[in-house]
Amino acid sequence: MLLPIEQRIAAELGVQPRQVSAAVQLLDEGATVPFVARYRKEVTGGLDDTQLRNLEERLGYLRELEDRRAAVIASIAEQGKLDAPLREAIENAETKQRLEDLYLPFKQKRRTKAQIAREAGIEPLANALLANPSLVPETEAGAYLNAEAGFADTRAVLDGARQILMERFAEDAELIGKLREYLLDHGVVASTVIAEKENDPAAAKFRDWFDFRESIETVPSHRALALFRGRNEGFLRLQLGLDSDPTDGSAPGPNPCEGRIAGHFGIRDEGRGADAWLRETVRWAWNVKISLHLELELLGQLREKAEEEAIRVFGRNLKDLLLAAPAGPRATLGLDPGLRTGVKVAVVDQTGKLLDTGVIYPHEPRRDWDGSLHALAKMCEKHNVSLIAIGNGTASRETDKLAADLIKLRPELHMTKIVVSEAGASVYSASELAAKEFPDLDVSLRGAVSIARRLQDPLAELVKIDPKSIGVGQYQHDVNQ
Repeated sequence: MLLPIEQRIAAELGVQPRQVSAAVQLLDEGATVPFVARYRKEVTGGLDDTQLRNLEERLGYLRELEDRRAAVIASIAEQGKLDAPLREAIENAETKQRLEDLYLPFKQKRRTKAQIAREAGIEPLANALLANPSLVPETEAGAYLNAEAGFADTRAVLDGARQILMERFAEDAELIGKLREYLLDHGVVASTVIAEKENDPAAAKFRDWFDFRESIETVPSHRALALFRGRNEGFLRLQLGLDSDPTDGSAPGPNPCEGRIAGHFGIRDEGRGADAWLRETVRWAWNVKISLHLELELLGQLREKAEEEAIRVFGRNLKDLLLAAPAGPRATLGLDPGLRTGVKVAVVDQTGKLLDTGVIYPHEPRRDWDGSLHALAKMCEKHNVSLIAIGNGTASRETDKLAADLIKLRPELHMTKIVVSEAGASVYSASELAAKEFPDLDVSLRGAVSIARRLQDPLAELVKIDPKSIGVGQYQHDVNQ
């Protein structure tokens, strides 16, 4: 029998049950983890914020597990199928996954072929063939003909018996647990290009995944998310295979998962009457039911794990960006680089207030280098500029050289140039917030203002932008928003 929730959490965290009980009571009363960690140390016996976060997360999981356990027991009991061994197995289930495996045979489901066969009285035949493989299936099936129920010949009867055994194999909790563990150790994520999409220009970005295999345990999050994006966009087909599958086009050997199903139910090929039929039943159970169920489940887990890692990376990078050291309250020239459309220019004062704007064309195709230097020098002198912020987009390197020439041209202004991330500047410039802030300013010039301000104070400027548009993560548009 499992320990009470608070004792289990105490054992996992390596603390006293009374500390967990005190923390749980505070959390249930509405206190937050930061509040408890800071102001209620004497009540919890000194639990720190990390322990409290883990406690809160585990408490939620275990309470959900207990609620689900009660619902499962009630549902099976209502069906009159709750015997003592099953109740014990359910009460000792330590994870939601194990609990759902045990509940699977008793879930209310749509009317299956196996259920129809049972109603026609074919289950005794399935049991007899599994228990005594010496029987000849075609001979035994003759006693179960039932034309009214749709079983008019021995072929239909044997198909019904096979459906019953397939469902039984697919709903055996112990077997499914073993197969899941085997696939986690030996499963490979395999991706292939969808044939008719191979020459589609949009598929080129997924070319590395047209014929790809990697262990499901080792595939990194960024690679997993690339594969899922390729599948979602209709260019890749993803499957869960085995590391023993041949990759050279040769015939596959015995399937180890089918071997485990057969072994679990004592099915052996000894040339007896029902051996071939049972072996085929095992193959069907794996290919039609079990492998698809586990593939869906394990690929879903892979996606969740990849998303969690991507969100963690995004959060870490965003924190570094938002907390970058501000240059401080100094008049700043913002340059949003561009070639054909020119370099957009904006000057803000030490408080971030917009003072001046303009557009210069130092690069291709106009190449007005000297005219651009003259216009910038005049603007910097007029507003006493001391910082130059250069966006790191297209033509950034060339614009950085322009800023260097400007500093050489006017050394008495003591200006400093810095290249800053312009990620999200274009999104901000067309946003409703920017339109309210600068209703009379051209959209293209608002980006230059943002670039100047994010050098002065990154946090104050970047919080105006939708996080996924800042571009510091991996596949941040694909993950759970």
